[in-house]
Amino acid sequence: MNTTETLLTRARAAFATAGHTIENVRRDFPEWHRGRPHYALWALDVDTAPIRDAMAAADAHLDGLLLDDYRRQAHVTLALCGFPCDTPRHADDFGPEALARQLAALEASGVEAFTLQVGRLASFTSAPFLAVHDAGGGIARLRRALTGDTAEPGGPYTPHVTVGLYAGAWPTAEVLPRLDAFDAGPPLSCTIDSVSLMRYAAPDIGGPLETLGRFRFGHGFG
Repeated sequence: MNTTETLLTRARAAFATAGHTIENVRRDFPEWHRGRPHYALWALDVDTAPIRDAMAAADAHLDGLLLDDYRRQAHVTLALCGFPCDTPRHADDFGPEALARQLAALEASGVEAFTLQVGRLASFTSAPFLAVHDAGGGIARLRRALTGDTAEPGGPYTPHVTVGLYAGAWPTAEVLPRLDAFDAGPPLSCTIDSVSLMRYAAPDIGGPLETLGRFRFGHGFG
């Protein structure tokens, strides 16, 4: 069993064992953002027409289960950064020194362009997703540069493209057959030649991403 299959098997088992999905609520989260307007992350931009179509098809297939107005573009999250600021005061702030360290690590990584495949519909307890297969290990190398030995919160890192967010605490035993019934078609290929620093408005759950800059492999950040 390859790494992707192992991760998907673990995700499926965790989803089934959970019993119910996590209900997402559309509201402000001041206890989290504490007035800070944006949250930043590193991600792979996979917002192509075929992947958008696959996301829309999966969203329609799960009609009635997902929160309305999910507007986040297709992406594969690599590393969470924090709340951008000039002078960090909180543990989850993201300042210029942290960015400089990450850019230096990306430069040293020597990662070259690689290809991903996006395919089947699977799920975490909070969100369904399209599975991502990275045969060449490009994602792993990028994550080592960006996160070092930092443990992934919530369990093993599983590359994915989020389809939406669950709107209720639905029984996972009823959701699983719907996931399995989705016809994903052949895997969609996507060539990756850069990694993007993105942000979203902290009070807007599922709101759109804004690209702050791209690190193009072999060319640097801009």
